[in-house]
Amino acid sequence: AVPIAAKHAKLNVKDIEYHEINEAFSVVALVNMHLMNLDHSRVNVNGGAVALGHPIGMSGARIVGTLIHVLEQNDATIGAASICNGGGGAGALILERL
Repeated sequence: AVPIAAKHAKLNVKDIEYHEINEAFSVVALVNMHLMNLDHSRVNVNGGAVALGHPIGMSGARIVGTLIHVLEQNDATIGAASICNGGGGAGALILERL
């Protein structure tokens, strides 16, 4: 979902400075880091859902809120939040900090 969202934002995945990838399972972030060749130090930098929690019904809100804080903490501009769903799909959004 991240490459598609990046394309819609007229960006390349490499333009994204930080990623929040929801971990419904620990392997989700690891597979996405491998598939998109992401710098591990820029993914779930404050810990993912395994460390911070997986709040039922608001996991998407948690990762977006965390991403906003990560962008502010690191004086960064572009971030991506992504989450998988139980049906095999996924969603992503690109944030630009102004």
